[in-house]
Amino acid sequence: MGRHGWEPGARRWRLTALLGVGVAALALVVTLINTLPGSGSTAGTTRDGAKVHGTPATPPNADKPDVGWGFTHTQYSADEGDPAATERVEGLLSKAGSLPQNQHIMGWGADNPEPVKGRYDFAAMDRRVDFIRKSGGTPVITLCCSPDWMKGGRAGVDRTDWSQAALETAPTPDHYKDFAALAATVARRYPDITHFIVWNEFKGFWNDARARWDYEGYTQLYNLVYGALKKVNDKIMVGGPYLVMDSVDPREQDASAVLKGTWGAMDQRVLDAFGYWNRHRAGADFVVVDGSSYTKDDDLLPNEFGATDKLTAVGQWVRRQTHDLPLWWAEYYVEPADGHDDRRTWTEPHRVAVQAAGLIALVKGGASSGFYWNPEEEKGAGCAGCLWTPTDGGDGGRPLPMLDLVSRFNQAFPPGSSYASVSVAPDDVPNVRVLATDRTVLVVNTLDRPISAQVDGKRFDMKAYEVKWLKR
Repeated sequence: MGRHGWEPGARRWRLTALLGVGVAALALVVTLINTLPGSGSTAGTTRDGAKVHGTPATPPNADKPDVGWGFTHTQYSADEGDPAATERVEGLLSKAGSLPQNQHIMGWGADNPEPVKGRYDFAAMDRRVDFIRKSGGTPVITLCCSPDWMKGGRAGVDRTDWSQAALETAPTPDHYKDFAALAATVARRYPDITHFIVWNEFKGFWNDARARWDYEGYTQLYNLVYGALKKVNDKIMVGGPYLVMDSVDPREQDASAVLKGTWGAMDQRVLDAFGYWNRHRAGADFVVVDGSSYTKDDDLLPNEFGATDKLTAVGQWVRRQTHDLPLWWAEYYVEPADGHDDRRTWTEPHRVAVQAAGLIALVKGGASSGFYWNPEEEKGAGCAGCLWTPTDGGDGGRPLPMLDLVSRFNQAFPPGSSYASVSVAPDDVPNVRVLATDRTVLVVNTLDRPISAQVDGKRFDMKAYEVKWLKR
């Protein structure tokens, strides 16, 4: 889909200069030993991929299908960088109240986990899991993407194709069982991780001939992975289908006649794919979708705040189809990206306000868990929309406004929250978005100017695009 890019975790080899002919000869011997005929290099891999890594933790919500509101690690995160900066982020996340943290098994900061069949490289994954454990997060693993040899490419540490097109290619049907076996290996390696999402955005499952999603192929893969994970530990919780809930102009050919609103209309092909998976899935402990408030043409209808109503409508529809399975949003977007997939045109107050409105819309649609796609940068002082500043220097790892929003939202509205209605003055209804429990009220000013609002019987001033938290 290319909405957020794939951001692969490039291998970070540091080659030391070879000293002397003897050392060079020894290196050649090692290279030959670590290369299987026709399979490419196996250097740095091991056969014991299922060996338990590190010291498993006891994360919060390990036995519940809902994990709350957190974020996804992308190519750059705080598992690497200056020690002072990475430790600072660990502390921030620990104090933030055990944010759920999601990590993919290949790409987005992780290397090829099985470059040759039966030979594993989990070094990058291990580092991410260690970071999640140390920062007290609830770990979630997204089972995407797949090694090259499972999708028509070549095996070998030195043969991984990190292009976006290659990474977003699904396993071929004859390798679905191999991918399920890899998923089981991952589950055995990290026994404290009990939440798994199967694949990402139907990547590689588009059927050109039929101009629709290959939902039969995805569902076959999903069911095999589901069964493999349950055999490892029947307490593992599995969810899918992680479809992009695309919307279009209501006048388009593929526009749904059933699920539509002022925000546009759902792409009927997405609804068809969801329906097939829902009818033929082997099981599911939670349901996973992703999507944006804007249309496929990046139209915010009727505006950036009104467009978030789509997230509510989609959530309510999904919950009806699945008879109220716990609903997760693996990704959610409210700010269209540019051609480089960057979102830098809004000010940070504007961004945070629309993101807060989006989170409110997700909850009103019945969602209990969601993951902010953290667009972290490797270097620099600033980072639009990021949770913290880059960790390349000792002064890095400083909190940014989006971290405050995500962490406070997770603390104020955890899974199982009972939501309450609050009074809003009639004149203020068009200008604010509100979410409340019996203890907390979140209020968002949707205008680019100061206002005086009366909410829950209290009148107060709000700055342009201000996000305010009230105690009850």
